[in-house]
Amino acid sequence: MSDATLYEETFNINSTIADKYDRVTRVIGATHDASTTLALDVNHELYPLSSGETVTMVLATTLNLDGTKDERGWREKKGESTLADMYDYVCYGKVYRFEEGEEGNTM
Repeated sequence: MSDATLYEETFNINSTIADKYDRVTRVIGATHDASTTLALDVNHELYPLSSGETVTMVLATTLNLDGTKDERGWREKKGESTLADMYDYVCYGKVYRFEEGEEGNTM
């Protein structure tokens, strides 16, 4: 058994931008100490967010609770518990962009 969680943090949503796409809102947020910022595109029909709300984000290597590699798509796991069951909104795929901040801090 291994832990699949790579990163977990709580963000305060500072602003939202919903004018570019029909069903997608870009949420902009920061951690409590402002050490990390977040820009995330969310389907607002499935999970509406507003300025002032707080969300927890987790990045994981797999949705399997035991940390094993995904051999099938997560939607094919009917009846099996996964990490996705613990959250209201799940994005499954690859990180699009990751930027290093000043002095090795991540953004």
